[in-house]
Amino acid sequence: MAALIGRKIGMTRVFDEAGAAIPVTVVEAGPCPVTQVKTTERDGYQAVQLGFGEQKASRATRAEVGHAAGAGVEHAPRVLREFKISGDESFELGQQVTVEVFAPGDSVKVTGTSKGRGFQGVVKRHGFAGRPSSHGHPMSRTPGSMGPGTDPSRVIKGKKLPGRMGGHRVTVRNLEIVKVDAERNLLFVKGALPGTRNSYLFIAK
Repeated sequence: MAALIGRKIGMTRVFDEAGAAIPVTVVEAGPCPVTQVKTTERDGYQAVQLGFGEQKASRATRAEVGHAAGAGVEHAPRVLREFKISGDESFELGQQVTVEVFAPGDSVKVTGTSKGRGFQGVVKRHGFAGRPSSHGHPMSRTPGSMGPGTDPSRVIKGKKLPGRMGGHRVTVRNLEIVKVDAERNLLFVKGALPGTRNSYLFIAK
């Protein structure tokens, strides 16, 4: 299993050997302690639970503190996430998983929560072209006709309408690891990743 929990730092660029600029997102990933190991015999499937960050002692519940202590982790992790593993992989409680599980050139998928945009109209939310925008048109950004008036005399389910935009769980696949900085626990992933700065990301090979 090559998977980690990380925190989005921001975007920058790196240069390859030919001098071409590559846009990358910098992610502070790990080290992630193993807080639980699930087996087929006991749980019906194989998985490993990783933690990331540290909670303040005053904010962690007794259950969270006890769960971390059972794995030999001093502080309760701020984020917990489970990743499935194959049968030939073995992990121990308290084991630290670092960015060294990845290498430049690896293809990964990244899951996060997209930026919340608030309540938006159909032009921004769904990419509608809008009505004529010249000469002070009074309805230049309205959605237009809602459907037939006589039959069915209602708005059909699934109609694209204004509403709350963003703030959803998003997974981006087939992203390339450009650089791995093991000393600073940093991953440089090609392209843009979902979420704001300091938001949490789940990276899996």
